[in-house]
Amino acid sequence: MMAARYLRARRREGFVSVIAWFSLLGIALGVATLIIVMSVMNGFREELLSRILGINGHINVYGQQREITDYPTLAEQLAKIDGVKTVTPMIEGQVMATGNGASSGAMVRGLSPEDFQKRTLLNDSIQAGSFKLFEQGEGIIIGSRLANKLGLWVGDKITLISPKGNVTAFGTVPRMRAYTIAATFDVGMYEYDSSFVFMPLTAAQNYFRVNGINYLEVMTPSAEEADEVTANIQYTMGRYGLNPVDWKRTNASFFNALQVERNVMFMILTLIIIVAAFNIISGLIMLVKDKGKDIAILRTMGASRGSIMRIFFISGASVGVFGTFGGFILGLAFAENIETIRRWIEKLSGNDLFAAEIYFLSKLPAIVDYGEVGLVVGMGLGLSFLATLYPSWRAARLDPVEALRYE
Repeated sequence: MMAARYLRARRREGFVSVIAWFSLLGIALGVATLIIVMSVMNGFREELLSRILGINGHINVYGQQREITDYPTLAEQLAKIDGVKTVTPMIEGQVMATGNGASSGAMVRGLSPEDFQKRTLLNDSIQAGSFKLFEQGEGIIIGSRLANKLGLWVGDKITLISPKGNVTAFGTVPRMRAYTIAATFDVGMYEYDSSFVFMPLTAAQNYFRVNGINYLEVMTPSAEEADEVTANIQYTMGRYGLNPVDWKRTNASFFNALQVERNVMFMILTLIIIVAAFNIISGLIMLVKDKGKDIAILRTMGASRGSIMRIFFISGASVGVFGTFGGFILGLAFAENIETIRRWIEKLSGNDLFAAEIYFLSKLPAIVDYGEVGLVVGMGLGLSFLATLYPSWRAARLDPVEALRYE
């Protein structure tokens, strides 16, 4: 009761109450910001990981030469290794895609129609068109953003130009061929939607004039099992000169940079809570100073030092507790509706806050990790409680005789 009364300062002590409110607001904003940023970073990593692995697979197995010719036999042997879920023969090559007078760089990937349908992310991301032409080996599937960039639609012709052209008496002539667009896909990642072209394996072999493939793509039951399966492939298939490379090695620099950024953001945003905790200290010290006479009277009436300490501890801790849980509710509400809020702010300001070509993804993701949320809440409460200890101890040590003398 007394702690609550001290928080409701009278007009003469109004400045102390203002500091308490600012402390509460600072802790709430710090906790909410940490929850929101950590959720966005988690969502960003998860979305990128799911799309990168949905397109590229968990392990790429390369041969000693640029071309693997006996790939049917090797694929069959790879499929027998523990942990290998699927094996996809793959051809890959860079081309220039042109249409309607526009052009853009593109990455062609050749795989069989059966393997394409096994890729859940790709198969479910078909936006327009039919899979029939691709299955017959006559059409190709391109990203929706690439189609928009070239002004093409399903059924139109797209010309692919390979830098590895045909050698003639007049020099090397770039290889050109027109293909019908069977369908377009949209996986929600700008890099893939704006540059990837999927072609039937036999058509890709004819276009690039190869008899084999570039590599074998292996899928495992989960991304985390890739390390163990890579070791199994290296041990079993090493005699064939095959070199397995898992997704962690392929994208190591990217995901390491993402993790470093996440840790730095956590440290920087923690400073907001620490600053708010210092506000609690300064506010309580001022409160103790203003209430010196009250403390002296309570002591002379028989109140123990522990009672005085508890009064001011509860006063300061209340600010931290209410601020932390206010930030917890605000952070969760914001994180769960962040895409709606982003669109509303974009409409209000007229600016693009999350450009797909910069951030790779077409929408702002957020995944709430309740273990991290618990850590943030615990840190907010812990710093708040620590901030109240010194002012409370100082109030308990106040000499009533000295306090009344100066009054």
